[in-house]
Amino acid sequence: MRPVNRAILHVDMDAFYASIEQRDDPRLAGQPVIVGGTRGRGVVAAASYEVRKFGVHSAMPMTTALRLCPHAVCVQPRMQVYKDVSEQIFAIFHQFTPAVEGLSLDEAFLDVTASRALLGDSVAIARAIKECIRRTTRLTASVGVAPNKLIAKIASDLQKPDGLTVVTPETIHRVLDPLSVRRLPGLGRKMGAQVEEAGIHTFAELRTAKDSVLWPLFGKYTRRIRERAAGIDDRDVVADRDEKSISAEDTFATDIAEPRRLQAELTALADRACTRLRAKGLVAGCVTVKIRRHDFTTFTRQRRVSPATNDTQAVGRVARELLTTWLGEHRGAKIRLLGVGVSQLTLAEQLDLFSAPGPKGSSKLDRTLDAIREKFGSQALTRAGNLEDKSSHD
Repeated sequence: MRPVNRAILHVDMDAFYASIEQRDDPRLAGQPVIVGGTRGRGVVAAASYEVRKFGVHSAMPMTTALRLCPHAVCVQPRMQVYKDVSEQIFAIFHQFTPAVEGLSLDEAFLDVTASRALLGDSVAIARAIKECIRRTTRLTASVGVAPNKLIAKIASDLQKPDGLTVVTPETIHRVLDPLSVRRLPGLGRKMGAQVEEAGIHTFAELRTAKDSVLWPLFGKYTRRIRERAAGIDDRDVVADRDEKSISAEDTFATDIAEPRRLQAELTALADRACTRLRAKGLVAGCVTVKIRRHDFTTFTRQRRVSPATNDTQAVGRVARELLTTWLGEHRGAKIRLLGVGVSQLTLAEQLDLFSAPGPKGSSKLDRTLDAIREKFGSQALTRAGNLEDKSSHD
């Protein structure tokens, strides 16, 4: 039975992609930054708060954005970096509750109802999450705290950036009633305009409007829309499914045929996959290599490993052996994409007394690298072996 007084958080990172770019390049701090492609039909993937003042927003055509803010600084997206930071953030969420429903890389619902007995009230939990995110990633998040998902999502947007908005059962109407109907999630810009044309501008006007006004707009969904305007929402936070596999892959700017460089690229990919494994406290019993030729023909090769591991050197060694075998069968092949995947995932446990240990010192090295990257970012440090065979070709 659902608790009467639920505690739901909606955590939303502030201008996520753009904030990461400003964090990683101090020259961009305080600048109007647009993340997105500038060629052809490029669109805005993210906009910093400085550029939003000019009317620029995500999903806007880049040509329109640059017309609104000609002096904006455009940055090409770095999706793997954003995914790596997202992994750090979601790992923080899971420190506070197993009930985490991810909506995208940078936002999620958390049900902390049961967590309050150990961690304090919902506001204290929200503050702790914000502080953990700030300390770990040097980024800010805005959080809405409410009795349900709908209100939490609305609340998280009310005091951006770096906001914390709390809505209790007693203050629902006081907070929601004055808001523009445009803030109702799922309404959409087109429908929002139609609702305003009908003379309805606020949540209060929407929840008290007559059926004769709402039915032409919403039809059979009229009752549901009125309930949403009143802040009624009984949806559960649906925890994310357990991951079946973890992978890292790269598409190269130019096709690569040199075996030594391919092996170096593969080692870096194994490093990324294993870093994510360790962050989740998992080990893998199978290693897969994904290979895509210049003609888009795609191959996979895999091998089981025993005991299961999250050791970078062990996974990298298996991946390189799989690639070497494939290259022997396809001499001179030009490769446009490589990937390393790990599957058959289980929780990491203490090594069995009689299990064969990994390469000497590798686990300690992995832990050291993980700690440095967690503090300074995923790009802060790269293994020398990952660079050795790439440097002469770049």
